[in-house]
Amino acid sequence: MGDRIERRAYAKVNLGLDITGLREDGYHLVRMVMQQIGLYDVLTFEKQAAPGVQLRLTEDCTIPDIADMPLDDRNLIVRAAKAVLEKYQIRCGVTITLEKHIPMAAGMAGGSTDCAAALQGVAELFETGATPEELAELGVRLGADVPYCLMGGTALAEGIGEKLTRLPDLPPCQFLIIKPSFGVSTKEVYTSYDSQDPAAVVHPDIDGMVAALQAGDLRGVTDRLGNVLESVTVSNHPEISKIEACLRELGVMSTIMTGSGPTVFGILPAGAGTEGSGTEAASPESAVGEAIQAGVAAASPENTMIDDEPAVVPDIPALQEKLAAEGISAMIFLTSQE
Repeated sequence: MGDRIERRAYAKVNLGLDITGLREDGYHLVRMVMQQIGLYDVLTFEKQAAPGVQLRLTEDCTIPDIADMPLDDRNLIVRAAKAVLEKYQIRCGVTITLEKHIPMAAGMAGGSTDCAAALQGVAELFETGATPEELAELGVRLGADVPYCLMGGTALAEGIGEKLTRLPDLPPCQFLIIKPSFGVSTKEVYTSYDSQDPAAVVHPDIDGMVAALQAGDLRGVTDRLGNVLESVTVSNHPEISKIEACLRELGVMSTIMTGSGPTVFGILPAGAGTEGSGTEAASPESAVGEAIQAGVAAASPENTMIDDEPAVVPDIPALQEKLAAEGISAMIFLTSQE
């Protein structure tokens, strides 16, 4: 092992998110179907002689609010790196460089996946021999989504998110992701959820979604997309419903908010457009170029992770026009599952 390594940290979306209870310590009990997607950050790890952790940003970060990101112990990357150095009694330090593309405060586990990558990267850099179980034990102390981000793929998450069951891969599809310019407070969303009348909550069919995944039935999955937090977030941010309406007008199979929001995504079959949606065949490069020309931010050609075969791409300029007509500023990403 050399003195420098690089890792990718992939974003996630929730295909299903249900809350089943509340622990005495304030953590919510959940049942979630998690899906890793092809949008990612890049973390580079380099050994340094001096003890401690140094975190810095590259000039290639693409998110607009990157200046708001703390680079000290408030950042999960720094805390994860320090946890590994302490556990394995490593006396020297590490410099971590972050190339950030996953939006912050978006419900896409941008912080948790960077944290997971830091755990894995520092452990690998210093050849600790850390097991996945050891890293997951460190990770759950830092964030409920971190154990999933260490695993990746398609998974059922239970408990507070740390009890994971790997599921069959989601059938090939594309994700059209809209991140509006505003953020939401996860804590405030959960607090508002707790104040609801339990009888008014519509719970998603998590068991049915798991069965659909086991059967390789994409339509069975998309028909069951559900998030108990969406109605709470929408009550404060009706723009989310407007985004979903814009996606449906383009012929997207199904739409849903991920996590506590505000990001919304829709699912399209891979390599097959929707009749009357105004989509056209395009390579990953031209798809991104079209998005940039429309005045929206998109993943880089490499980040889109679309198959080598030409993919059918939604009419992104038309989507941008619809969002602008609703007064919504947003980042748009087109990607596949990872």
